[in-house]
Amino acid sequence: MKLQGRHDQCAALAELLDLARAGTSRALVVAGEIGSGKTALLNFVADAATGFQVVRAEGVESETGMPFAGLHQLCRGLLGGLGRLPEPQRTALNVAFGFEKGDRPRHLLIGMALSALVTDAASRTPVLCVVDDAQWLDRETVQALGFVTRRLSGERIAVVVGTRDEGRHGDLEDLPELPLPPLSDEDARALLASVLPGRLDERVRGRVVAEAAGNPLALREFGRNASSLEFAGGFGVPQAMENRIRQSFLQRTEKLAAPARRLLLSEAVQRLLLLAAAETVGDPALLSRAAGVAGIADDVVEAAESAGLLRIGTTVAFCHPLARSAVYQGASVAERRAAHRALASAVDRAREPDRWAWHLAQAASFPNEEIAAALEDSAQRAQIRGGMAAAAAFLARSAVLTPDPGRRAHRALSAACAATVVGGVEQASRLVALAEAEPVNEEIAARIDLVRARIAFLARRDQHVADRLVSAAQRLRSFDPVLARDTYRQAFSVATHAGSLAAEGGLREVALAVRTAPAPAEPQAADLLTDGFALSVTEDHAAGASLIDRALVGITEAGAVSDTELCWLTMATPAAQMRWDADGWDRVSARHVRVSRTVGALTTLSTALSQRAVLSMVRGDVRAASDVIEDALAVPRGAGDRFAYDVQIALNALRGNESACDELFRRSDGDLARQGRIVEPIFVHWAAAVLYNGFGRYEDALARARPAAEFLDEPVYSVWTCAELVEAAIRCGRRSSVPAALARLSESTRASGTDWALGIEKSARALTLEGDAAETLYREAVDHLGDAGMRFPLARTQLLYGEWLRRNHRRRDAREQLQAARDHFAGIEAAGFAERATRELRAAGDRTQNRSGTLTEQEHQIAVLAGAGLSNPDIAAQLYISRRTVEYHLGKIFAKLAIPSRAQLGEALAAIGPSPEPQPSR
Repeated sequence: MKLQGRHDQCAALAELLDLARAGTSRALVVAGEIGSGKTALLNFVADAATGFQVVRAEGVESETGMPFAGLHQLCRGLLGGLGRLPEPQRTALNVAFGFEKGDRPRHLLIGMALSALVTDAASRTPVLCVVDDAQWLDRETVQALGFVTRRLSGERIAVVVGTRDEGRHGDLEDLPELPLPPLSDEDARALLASVLPGRLDERVRGRVVAEAAGNPLALREFGRNASSLEFAGGFGVPQAMENRIRQSFLQRTEKLAAPARRLLLSEAVQRLLLLAAAETVGDPALLSRAAGVAGIADDVVEAAESAGLLRIGTTVAFCHPLARSAVYQGASVAERRAAHRALASAVDRAREPDRWAWHLAQAASFPNEEIAAALEDSAQRAQIRGGMAAAAAFLARSAVLTPDPGRRAHRALSAACAATVVGGVEQASRLVALAEAEPVNEEIAARIDLVRARIAFLARRDQHVADRLVSAAQRLRSFDPVLARDTYRQAFSVATHAGSLAAEGGLREVALAVRTAPAPAEPQAADLLTDGFALSVTEDHAAGASLIDRALVGITEAGAVSDTELCWLTMATPAAQMRWDADGWDRVSARHVRVSRTVGALTTLSTALSQRAVLSMVRGDVRAASDVIEDALAVPRGAGDRFAYDVQIALNALRGNESACDELFRRSDGDLARQGRIVEPIFVHWAAAVLYNGFGRYEDALARARPAAEFLDEPVYSVWTCAELVEAAIRCGRRSSVPAALARLSESTRASGTDWALGIEKSARALTLEGDAAETLYREAVDHLGDAGMRFPLARTQLLYGEWLRRNHRRRDAREQLQAARDHFAGIEAAGFAERATRELRAAGDRTQNRSGTLTEQEHQIAVLAGAGLSNPDIAAQLYISRRTVEYHLGKIFAKLAIPSRAQLGEALAAIGPSPEPQPSR
């Protein structure tokens, strides 16, 4: 879990857990205003409490007056020790919880009972008590909790209480506090960028950061709401707000002094606040001019500022992070139009024609071609500031204000196309319906088909999207050959990325259609990529290899970012994968992410990030993969596809997290079968085969690998699965399917010739051979994969080679390979494979499994931090060492402690005792 700007707080909580593990009990109160991140930190410490029994309670406002309501939550996981309490304490708790009748229990007995229950549990395993929203706990629970925290001593107990600044109860006042100050400007900007991945006018971004005043929830809430097209990349105002944020704003206004409250209710101030809300940049000069247009006197502005309703400096900021949205939503349509009319009159049209057009359009009541044309002209310029969301919003408003039916349909379709780029399925559907309501010619009808197919792809409601795009491309050929070729390319991209099992054609048929597309006068990188990919699918891997390689070079050398790249960049990463070109994959996926972020294309951003996560995973950088996939999952769900979830499954599979994978596999299989997908189920089958091969469950691996490897219409993950099939089939003695899988794998790898490709192919082929031939291939595979920097495949090949050496009674040589494999697996947290390598090492006579587990001082520091849940980058930052050094030492730590992953670190560290004494310097 990444908590932006809360590194010190996370470190303090991790230290609290370390102390509890070592037998020193402590309590902390996490205090901050609403939205400061208290709950996120409590979740962090609960997740980091490996080896602890975690008991939780949460204050509920409606239960504040209900005696012992919070205590009942806290004790639910501890009631197993109820029978071991002294009779008076047991009776007191039973009466408090309504288990038996009796007089109201005394506070002392309740406190003693809770203390005894927690201490009893801590005698077996460390205990973490987590209490959230303590300001709403009932009085009796707070008294009992205070009793326990004041008597913590040598038990293995940690208590963390979250409460608002103003909600500290007297019984908790003396506890150490972990304050949550506002985020720094740098952290606030980073957090906003993570929750609002689309493009945003930098002036608006600065104003949002200023108004949020370092409040994480305000920034997250703004990002969630601002993702809608209505916000228009910074030209509009977010239209929705979480109730608790709105309530917080209202509570603040109620606390204003009486003169300020009266001022807030005055008509002039309300009109001023509405002008400030509608003017999203926060320009003081523009607000002053608009106020003059609206007849609002200067003393009203001064009074609003003096009352704290507005802060006017370099920008105009409201007194609360989301007050701007509350003010705008609270105004009537007529009042909003009047505000925008005043702003349009005040904007310098020559300097900011796009904001002038936007405000003029928001003030318009009826269609007006002059305004509609101005919006259409502004759309591309607005995109530079606010991304595709801005362009879509300008074009949508332009369509609504267009009087001529034919021109309205054309503009509506342009807006719908832009809306699909940012994931606006509902908005795009409404705009297409607007176009269809008008009389249309054949060209417009073809464009409607195109947009409908794009919407179907985003909405996942149609299993024949690629076929529909091919049909639209064929209709467009006579009207717009360039658009027709782009549409063919998009059909191929869709079929490549997520084709349909139910479609009549499939990838090969779409590729054949692509090859009939009109030839461009001057082929660009996108054309080379499309043609090369189509040749590879319709003929063989070698046929299109040179075109793909030239295209990948051209893509990564491309200059300025352009939104037109998006229709073919989705194909670039699969092309690099098909060529086994990890460096090319790295470059094109990085550009894909950059272009998607720059133009605000949320529909492709999730996929681009997911593909980068897969690359990090196969390279063996699991922590980087986890960080990237977390970013991918943060992209609004309506804007992306489900591939990010499948990559998360694959990460769990590589880590050997079988319990998490089993449920995810079942859910994914059902979802994908209903949707008739190709790529995603093949990817999930590959991940499952990796998981089961890691555990040595070869029958299960083969059952997962066979259907995916036999699907010839997918050129990447089905080929990867061939390697899993070969290993599983050889190991469980089912060789009949091996020749076909090996032949398909070899066709792909030999056409590539990269070290990664050759290493994979030689490793798989070595499994089928014996004697010197097998050993030669294993050695060559190790060399190739080492040169390629592919740590995960390298470790797997070392494992296979070590197993082969052991079976050939070369135990010393086997131990060398198996130890290297185990250390690699441990370093990349591949627990299943690490356990398999450990078993093989024991069988090969390794005696290091019984070593004392003595760690150096630095290794012990790293082990403690890793056991507390810190990521490798966080550990590196805290100890002032490189991330690679952390990975290196973790491999050694896991080997010394004879454990496969960091999940076992807490228990292993407890077994070996405290950190070694620092050695004196010489």
